[in-house]
Amino acid sequence: MTGSFDVQGGNVLLPAVPSVSITGDDLPAAKRMKPALGFAERPLGTARWNMVSTPDFYRAVLEGVPYPVRGLIGFGSNLLLAQADPVRGRTALAALDFYAHGDLFMNPTAALADIVLPIASCFEREALKMGFEISAQAQSLVQFRQAIVPPVGEARSDTEFVFALAERLGLGEQFWRGDIDAGYREQLSRSGVSLDELRAKPKGISVDLQCNYAKHAENDAQGNPRGFLTPSCKIELWSEVFLDHGYAALPEFIEPRTSPIARPDLATQFPLVLTCAKPTLFCQTQHRALPSLRKRAQYPEVELHPDTASARGIAAGSWVAVETPAGGMRAKARLNDKLDPRVVVGEHGWWQSCQELDAPGYDPFTAEGANFNLTVDATNRDPVSGTPGHRANLCEVRCVEDATIGQQAVVTPG
Repeated sequence: MTGSFDVQGGNVLLPAVPSVSITGDDLPAAKRMKPALGFAERPLGTARWNMVSTPDFYRAVLEGVPYPVRGLIGFGSNLLLAQADPVRGRTALAALDFYAHGDLFMNPTAALADIVLPIASCFEREALKMGFEISAQAQSLVQFRQAIVPPVGEARSDTEFVFALAERLGLGEQFWRGDIDAGYREQLSRSGVSLDELRAKPKGISVDLQCNYAKHAENDAQGNPRGFLTPSCKIELWSEVFLDHGYAALPEFIEPRTSPIARPDLATQFPLVLTCAKPTLFCQTQHRALPSLRKRAQYPEVELHPDTASARGIAAGSWVAVETPAGGMRAKARLNDKLDPRVVVGEHGWWQSCQELDAPGYDPFTAEGANFNLTVDATNRDPVSGTPGHRANLCEVRCVEDATIGQQAVVTPG
């Protein structure tokens, strides 16, 4: 509507360095695979791209719906701290016939695995990156990152583990007979840049890319404007695709299922709205074991308006219990007069201890711990994507005297 799409200075669809896809989506075996979990219920959701939401995964493991899942190989995903319903998730992971987990450090999710594979960090392994998306210049850069130091102990890159596993499973032919460099060379074969050239130039090599603007206005072979990648070739405010799948064709506001308006009965016991925000110091569920970061944020916190806190006898720095109809957690109160007095803001990812600062870890499976995802109603899911509502739950906050119940003495390295 403003004319700023795909024009200089606007939101540009950048060209990509030519490459060969190595995902294997074109292989006959991939085409014979059953649809991803959740596709039948939400064909426009993440399952459309073979991505699976955790509620669907847990249901398949525990209930065999729509088909049983008995094994999992995970790399670097701390499901039980990053996703809703961690108690059900723990039960599902424990019920698997086999679970292997690759990671840099142990975490509550990895602790349930039959085998934990030690993964090399980004500083200990090679990696290829073709294009950096943020600008036309960055998108033209091809870079082969080299290892700075050798991996510690038996650690290997996740690529090495995957290639070795493929060989053991008789899939070596699809994995270049275990030759990772051969895979890189095939991926680069259309780029005009060789792997040897990239190794000789660690800063990377720029490929000459032609950035065309307003590509939707270009004419096709019949002389008609190409339009956009939509069924109508136009920008669609009214979506026939959504309509065909039983959704509203126009965007509409739907009151959250557990809001004070939708559930006044619950709001008498849980009068506040609980949302969450990512902390700026840490990356998701990681890095709270690092002294340089943990000393700047030693405890999990929730933000409240001063009036909200005062009405409940809560002072800044007090330990509080955050309770929802789904569960609870504990954290220290931080006061913020910029908040709406009806809103509480939490943060997820707390479990690690930090030995150097004598800072505790927290039990991720009890309301006396600090796992925000225990407060989330995992059954309240977006109808299109299937994502649970992490930012719209009713809650109450109260002071607690003893915050040590949910602490763990587990020390995590790194």
